[in-house]
Amino acid sequence: MHSHGQRVAGKIALVTGAANGLGRAIAVRLAEEGATLVLADVDTAGLAETERQIEATGQSAMAFTADVTEEAPVKALFAAVFKAHGRLDILVNDVGGGTTGRIWEAKLEDWDFVLRLNLRSAFLCTREAAAHMRERRSGRIINLSSGAREGTPWTAYYIGNSAYSAAKAGIHGFTRGVALELAEYGVTVNAVAPGPIETERTGPGFRKIETLEYGPVRATPLRRIGVPADVANAVLYLASDEANYVTGTTLAVAGGR
Repeated sequence: MHSHGQRVAGKIALVTGAANGLGRAIAVRLAEEGATLVLADVDTAGLAETERQIEATGQSAMAFTADVTEEAPVKALFAAVFKAHGRLDILVNDVGGGTTGRIWEAKLEDWDFVLRLNLRSAFLCTREAAAHMRERRSGRIINLSSGAREGTPWTAYYIGNSAYSAAKAGIHGFTRGVALELAEYGVTVNAVAPGPIETERTGPGFRKIETLEYGPVRATPLRRIGVPADVANAVLYLASDEANYVTGTTLAVAGGR
């Protein structure tokens, strides 16, 4: 259990993909440290549960059902944030995922879907946040990359998902580029790259392959699969004043992999 602190007290934070898994853990962690949350996802029921957990910390949250891979919903989401709060201090681009199978049988529509889900969502949300933060000359943007940006042995051997690796490497490069563009305005842009993290979605898959030769436990020097709090704490650090002099970096939270 975390002790509740004030590391992002009074900040307005928008977390996409906040209906479950890492997005939910990140949103709740920021709330525990004093932030006011705006939550976005396509899963309305999941958003309501995240909102409930945040309100249990004593903080307030607003939930928006929005597909952040599309321009119009993103513009509407940001308009609602500015109408409600007048500003945005922290953007966490957590929406992502998707799978394509092995390269020799991957379908074009699956490839396009994965790139759109991971990269297009980050582009659209970052563009809106950047215009606002640049004007205010302050703000934090945190993207979710992945250890998969270097290729993931167990995924490659047992499932295949090169589109996800390409998209998360894209996030790494996007983070670097946008960080350099926004540096002179005092806005920092960083990424967190999780290794194998157990969530509702990934847990069953990890258990199926954990004993295999190239499985995630054996391939991770710390010999365990991470938990969502490991990632949420890294995002919290990058969002906090402790990370004032950190920009353009991808922080690996991957047990040494």
